[in-house]
Order: sequence, then structure tokens, then C-alpha cells
Amino acid sequence: MISLAGKAALITGGSRGIGSAAVKLFAQAGADVVFSYNSAKEAAKQVEQEAARHGTRVEAFKADAGKHGDNKKLVEHCVSRLGRLDILVPNAGVWNVEDTPIEKMSEKQWDDMIRINLKSVYSVIHFAVPHMIKQKSGKIISISSTAGQRGESLHTHYGASKGGIISLTKGLATELAHDGILFLASDLANFMTGEILNVNGGSVLCG
Repeated sequence: MISLAGKAALITGGSRGIGSAAVKLFAQAGADVVFSYNSAKEAAKQVEQEAARHGTRVEAFKADAGKHGDNKKLVEHCVSRLGRLDILVPNAGVWNVEDTPIEKMSEKQWDDMIRINLKSVYSVIHFAVPHMIKQKSGKIISISSTAGQRGESLHTHYGASKGGIISLTKGLATELAHDGILFLASDLANFMTGEILNVNGGSVLCG
């Protein structure tokens, strides 16, 4: 396994799904991890306990990823507890189960989706980047979806939010490159930046 020993990672939405798996794998690779959760306190506690078995520091922190103030506190807590911030994984997001035709989609449904899925990514990056610029290094791995590449019929607000993440990440790749902020967690990926990597076993081929 790739070693992330001595690295400090921050993962949003780490109590379930992809975020939970990321917390555990980062800890297994040797990284210290702070991760956020919103309402799933018991699930977060379980992830914290399971990941900490690998011998690194793992801490859960309650924060609403869609709130600017919460993300400020989250990043400050991470740096305070871990001493630095090497890897940021903006992962928190939601999916609407019910089909929502555009003519029936309410303004609140649109705003909530964009706030939680897209604003959250901008927000946590906004507060994390100054620390990375100061240390002249950092990794940002934003979790999007193939829906952001191909669109999502009857879930267009979800597809739009995920497409926004892709565009935001590509823009930041060149904006922050001179400060040593690239892509992927390992130093083996230092020459990669602004790329989209689909990890789905070929079930959706977007290129």
C-alpha cells in the first residue's frame, strides 16, 4: 500500500459511503485524519474507532458542510489538532432519491442541492488553501460524480452541482499549481493535476 505516514488529512462527509471508506484507507496508509459529519453521530463514532485501530490519530468533528462558518471551524480544528493540512478531500454531498422534473423542482430544492454539494466544496477549499500555500504543498481531491460529466435526467440539480465541482477543480489546478497544490494523495501523483478519474468498474464510461 502507498504510505501516507506523517500526512494530515481532512475529509468532509466521513461518516458513511465513500467518505467512510476514505477515512479508513487513509488511516491504514498511515495518515492522521480529521473528518466531518453532520447528523450521523453514532456512525461517525464507529468510523472513528475502526480507523483508529491502525494506530494513527482519527477524529470526527460535527459540521454542516454547506455552512461557511462550520467549514472555517472544521479547518481550524484540523490544523490545531494535526499541526498542518496536507490532504483535503471535499466529499460531503447529498442525492435526491425521487425523480424531480425541472418544471416541478422548487427553488429550495435547487438551492439546497447546490449549497450542500457545490458550495461546500468551495467553502472548505477556501479555508484550507491558505494553510497549503503557507507550507507550499497540499493535495485537493474533490469527489464528484459521472453525473457531472454526462448530466442526470430528472436530477438535473444534482448533475449541475457535480459538474460545478469538476469545473472548480480544473480551474484551481492551474491557479494553485505554483503553490505546490496538485492532485491525489501520494507524492507518486505529483505530476497529475486537474484530472477526472472515474472509479466505477467501467459501469459508466464517460472518458
